Amino acid sequence: MIAVTGANGHLGTLVVEGLLQKVPANQIVAAVRTPSKAKAFADKGVQVREADYGRPETLDAAFAGVTELLLISGNELGQRIAQHQAVVDAAKRAGVRLIAYTSLLHADTGGLLLAEEHLATEKYLQASGIPFAFLRNGWYTENFTPGIGPALQQGAFIGATKNGRLAAATRAEYAAAAVAVLTGEGHENKVYELAGDIAFTRAEFAAEVSKQTGKTIGYHDLPEQEYEKILATFLPPALATILADAEAKAANGALDDESHTLSRLIGRPTAPLADTIAAALKAPVTNSTH
Repeated sequence: MIAVTGANGHLGTLVVEGLLQKVPANQIVAAVRTPSKAKAFADKGVQVREADYGRPETLDAAFAGVTELLLISGNELGQRIAQHQAVVDAAKRAGVRLIAYTSLLHADTGGLLLAEEHLATEKYLQASGIPFAFLRNGWYTENFTPGIGPALQQGAFIGATKNGRLAAATRAEYAAAAVAVLTGEGHENKVYELAGDIAFTRAEFAAEVSKQTGKTIGYHDLPEQEYEKILATFLPPALATILADAEAKAANGALDDESHTLSRLIGRPTAPLADTIAAALKAPVTNSTH
């Protein structure tokens, strides 16, 4: 039986949908904070169980009978280490045989502030004795596409990546990799650096938007501190700091990757930037972090 935590989220939903193409619905557990919001899964025969990272007492029942577990990292910065540890502990008590964890690209070498909680979770999972698979997801293209609308209005994108290349991929592609690991064999104790096949700079992203819309959209690169101040006008300060740090580290290659591990796992090339932007212009998507 395969369980997916955070199954009501954007990534989790895509993973469950992918699993439904490969395994019987009654062998899938959608582990969610609010079961009433997972009716669509229940209607398809998926087992919906309450699993709240912040309420460890919900986890034992959620993981009963589970053999493979996808631990999708939580979104409460500063609380994720304790929350993830509670999930690992409950999974161990339940006899889970494999935990796949959504970590961060180059978590151990990129130096991103965002990597700290991921690395702590990886170490705890390694020490637990449960076979693991680290799905070190790179940046989502959905981190960039919501900015297209404002950029079209203002005439430019802003960021702090300089000429750093970003090997981003779509949320659906990372979900497909998770499905492949959860349903395949030979993934125990593996670390997968997952990223798009062809990296791009923010300036190249702006140029492609310009090409497809017929409007001249530039890219304005800012110092890290200035970019952080702008982010802090609409994001929590801690998140603004982490995202600005990621931009600055990306300038030095922290979010680039040429291994093509993601495309090998999913059995197809990742979507070209032009296709991703074309899809976003038709149906803008929701922002996402790790």
